[in-house]
Amino acid sequence: MICSGSQTSLHLIPKVLEGVPLLQIGWTVNVFFFFAELNLESNPSDHPRASTLFLSKSQTDIQDKRERLYVNHHHGTSRKRYSSCSTIYLDDNTVSQPNLKFTIKCVSLAIYYHIKNRDPDGQSLLDIFDEKLHPLSKSEIPEDYDKQNPEQRHIYRFIRTLFSSAQLTAECAIVTLVYLERLLTYAEIDMCPGNWKRIVLGAILLASKVWDDQAVWNVDYCQILKDITVEDMNELEREFLELLQFNINVPSSIYAKYYFDLRLLAEANNLTNPTEALSRERALKLEVGVYVDFG
Repeated sequence: MICSGSQTSLHLIPKVLEGVPLLQIGWTVNVFFFFAELNLESNPSDHPRASTLFLSKSQTDIQDKRERLYVNHHHGTSRKRYSSCSTIYLDDNTVSQPNLKFTIKCVSLAIYYHIKNRDPDGQSLLDIFDEKLHPLSKSEIPEDYDKQNPEQRHIYRFIRTLFSSAQLTAECAIVTLVYLERLLTYAEIDMCPGNWKRIVLGAILLASKVWDDQAVWNVDYCQILKDITVEDMNELEREFLELLQFNINVPSSIYAKYYFDLRLLAEANNLTNPTEALSRERALKLEVGVYVDFG
């Protein structure tokens, strides 16, 4: 039996199989679907067990960061406070209520690593994301616009401006990163200096409509980015959705994985969120929050 239990697209199998013995075709079909399922499981934006792309991209830089952290810690410059039996230190960044500023910093750092450690031989520019073809401002674009990597603080400033002006939430930032990595996987492209802004804008545009309670219209973004037209925003949204194959679902398991991987990235880069001693009042709020979220 060929691919028992599967009603999926046998028309996807190449026509070179025509004339091949049935037994051999059955083996080939099974292998085809095995690798199709394997590819799905290796996509972090769809499968909770697959490692996030940004964490993998950052690994080449993290070892140096860890060595510096070790030196700083042993020279008494570490400011991290550790919990004890009598005192628990917590930040205000939880999976159900992430800290907005901290989350945007983490997401901008993830995007920075995507750009910095991109595949030099990979396909980078699709026309819809090319800032030379679709500029976000009337300022003159330099000739080497697709060569100079942006600094992490510039990425943070761009995202923060959009989130602040549109009054978006931290959860929306995490979903933005999920959509971004899903796009890179589905479209088989890399982020580079010439396309990152429009890719991020498209991901934020979708995330704000799908995830945020207060929907932000395309025209609202034109009030933030003064030189962009509604028609351009509509086209960006349409092509982004098509490249995502209209898969805008983000299960809780995927969301949680991205949240915790962002925390790992922050820790590896010595990016901390201020902690405070856990008070009785805050402990009660956390307990109530658990019942609200999971009850």
